[in-house]
Amino acid sequence: MKIGDKVRFLSTTGGGKIAGFQKGNIVLVEDEDGFQIPTLASEVVVIAEGGDDYNMFKTSSFQGKSGEEAKKHDSGRSVRSIMNEVDEDEDISASIVDDDPSLGNITFRAPVEERKGGDRLSAYLAFVPVDASMITNTRFEVYLVNDCNYYFRYTILQAEGQAWSLRNEGEVEPNTKLFIEEIGREDLEEIQHLGIQMIAFKKEKSFVIKPTIDVQMRIDGVKFYKLHTFQPNDYFEQNALLYTIIENDKAARPLVVDAKTLKQEMYADAKPAQVSAEGELNTERIDNYVRRYEKPGQKKGNPFAPKQNDKDAPLVIDLHADALLETTQGMSSADILQYQLDTFKNTLEAHRKERGKKIVFIHGKGEGVLRRALIHELTYRYKNLRYQDASFQEYGYGATQVTM
Repeated sequence: MKIGDKVRFLSTTGGGKIAGFQKGNIVLVEDEDGFQIPTLASEVVVIAEGGDDYNMFKTSSFQGKSGEEAKKHDSGRSVRSIMNEVDEDEDISASIVDDDPSLGNITFRAPVEERKGGDRLSAYLAFVPVDASMITNTRFEVYLVNDCNYYFRYTILQAEGQAWSLRNEGEVEPNTKLFIEEIGREDLEEIQHLGIQMIAFKKEKSFVIKPTIDVQMRIDGVKFYKLHTFQPNDYFEQNALLYTIIENDKAARPLVVDAKTLKQEMYADAKPAQVSAEGELNTERIDNYVRRYEKPGQKKGNPFAPKQNDKDAPLVIDLHADALLETTQGMSSADILQYQLDTFKNTLEAHRKERGKKIVFIHGKGEGVLRRALIHELTYRYKNLRYQDASFQEYGYGATQVTM
């Protein structure tokens, strides 16, 4: 009996060819699928010879113990237990194969496949309901979706007052999605304000360096009770709720109110506002500002107000702080922004039954803080209303028109 001989099993169907030998009169029979099956020599019979003479294994070594080995096998003991009891000093031909490559650890890793157009960073935080048919009671799986050719080293943080704590960290491979955790509704309050930081890189090849990603996002817990907020997507077979972290190299810019930026936005001058070297706004210049649509000597008021006889003209609401308030003394930037948003909401509620009614909100251009706040409300709170940029010719670049 030698390597390459074709054999068949005596006690069961099937067979193969001999691929090697092991201690304890064990032969390795390789079947047609390439699997090597350890079998007692007494349990196989040669049906066709093959291989080389130098791989010859003396059949007498098997025959000498065939009765004993068969007796052990008949007692119901496994081949592995028989192998373990063989004397370590037993002299076996040097042709016996002790190391079976199929039993070793797999160290090969396929190279990362890159796709065309995937060098622009895109990543999302995804929430997938475990049981969409019970949306009010189900739990949710959280995934980090990497839709680009870069690796991401990431940290996910949750806000705790003015501080942050680490919720999850790790590495996600290119063009894959990584399971982060499973959450219930009791966890929604903890994750309502998340911070995500990411570093993009490639392994074993050169790449274009990308800026570090640092975004914050608000997770709206109300959405998790509404089935329609989970939409079809390219990453999961079932519907999912996706929050954009970065898309086409542009990081998400959630609503974050910056006091200095808001102050400049509300008191935008016809000329750029002066800022000191320390970053402080020149309040003396603010007090003497002139809005771009006011002419010298013109009385204060809303120049966009429609004529009384023009019924089809849109209602125009000026949301500039000085148009809404007699004074802003003692009010913080956040207080002023909240007052402007309350005016915006109250106006929409007052005219919500007037279908087709057009309302133009003047918010100014500036840094776009107030405009982003309005768009955020229209996107998430007033989804049934249509909105667009108002006429540039009539209102300039700082107005949004809403149709009831």
